[in-house]
Amino acid sequence: MKLDIAGSEHIPGATEALWRALNDPAVLRRCIPGCQNMEETSPDAYKIEMQLKVGAVSGSFQGEIALADKEPPKSCTISVSGAGSLGHGTGTARFTVEPDGAMSRLVYQGTGEIGGLVAGVGQRILKSASKYLIGRFFVALRQELENPIRTTAA
Repeated sequence: MKLDIAGSEHIPGATEALWRALNDPAVLRRCIPGCQNMEETSPDAYKIEMQLKVGAVSGSFQGEIALADKEPPKSCTISVSGAGSLGHGTGTARFTVEPDGAMSRLVYQGTGEIGGLVAGVGQRILKSASKYLIGRFFVALRQELENPIRTTAA
């Protein structure tokens, strides 16, 4: 089943800060809904483990995320693939970061293919679930930028 996503979000702060956050594996691990582990396998490529629950549907997934075609601090392509207890999927999205006054605007557009049990819930429900998960990601990203976790040497 094909799934298209697109949208834009306004994020407080400078585009450079947003770019750094979007390219920081520790930030991504904290922002990706259900992310249990994210391990770098090569520059800009990561193995990821997730546990997701959306409504009555839950499952565990393992997959890969890769960033490519970077044009710092403006744009990047992200590719994802994964499989788990409820099905499998692949996808690619392009995001662009633009200054917008004291804020940054992140524009994204992508497409994916989903199969297995999860595809059986239907296009409308998958679209709603993806919007929900994308929304959770951006809430967490805003919190990261407003209250960054600082590590200090002892």
